[in-house]
Amino acid sequence: MTTMTAAYGAGTITFTLRRRPRTTLDIAVDDEGNVIVTAPEHAANEEVVRRVARHGRWITAQRQYFEQFRPRTPPRTWLPGETHLYLGRQYRLRVGNPDATHRRVRLIRGFLLVDGVRFGDADKTERLVHAWYRDRATEVFARRLHECLRRFDTAAVAPVSMRIREMSTRWGSMSPGGVLSLAPALVRAPSDAIDYVITHELAHRIEPHHGPAFWRVLAAAMPDYERRKTRLERALA
Repeated sequence: MTTMTAAYGAGTITFTLRRRPRTTLDIAVDDEGNVIVTAPEHAANEEVVRRVARHGRWITAQRQYFEQFRPRTPPRTWLPGETHLYLGRQYRLRVGNPDATHRRVRLIRGFLLVDGVRFGDADKTERLVHAWYRDRATEVFARRLHECLRRFDTAAVAPVSMRIREMSTRWGSMSPGGVLSLAPALVRAPSDAIDYVITHELAHRIEPHHGPAFWRVLAAAMPDYERRKTRLERALA
């Protein structure tokens, strides 16, 4: 990865450049305001800088959008008593039976109950809960995908496959080949916010770029997408 700058207005935009074996250039702004550019391996630096400068207005707007959700949730400690989200609801972390031979996570009466982990063992608790999130995400996202596909009047938006993978700058992505990727942490959001992410990515099967035509496709499939997007950012801030 390389750090670069592009002139915009009276200032500059600093961004991180990543090169990948792909044919298109992608610009993303994460919830901390960092700009990440993913470019084809042989794209000229000058062209990358020009593209970032051309998107300066959008980048500025995205940064301002995320700014409204600060301060963000502090880093998790993974200790009993801390609250964690699942489908938009808060659950208090609690150690159940530390001597259980089978490690597991359960939702019981407002608690995220962890068995088979010693009280205060934050590392094991974190790994166990993350694995639970991933398992739940696989089930939840499959159901939500089925519902979101019904928003479109064409079967062409259906992904070739869906996978759950960690992503540092976004909640979901759609590859040029039609692979839908979703971050497991998205399962912490309310269902209507999850639907926004999935529907957004399905719309990319019709319009791959974030131009006016894309937003028309998304608005036709989900007229209240802006409300859902805001709810997503507020819930997972």
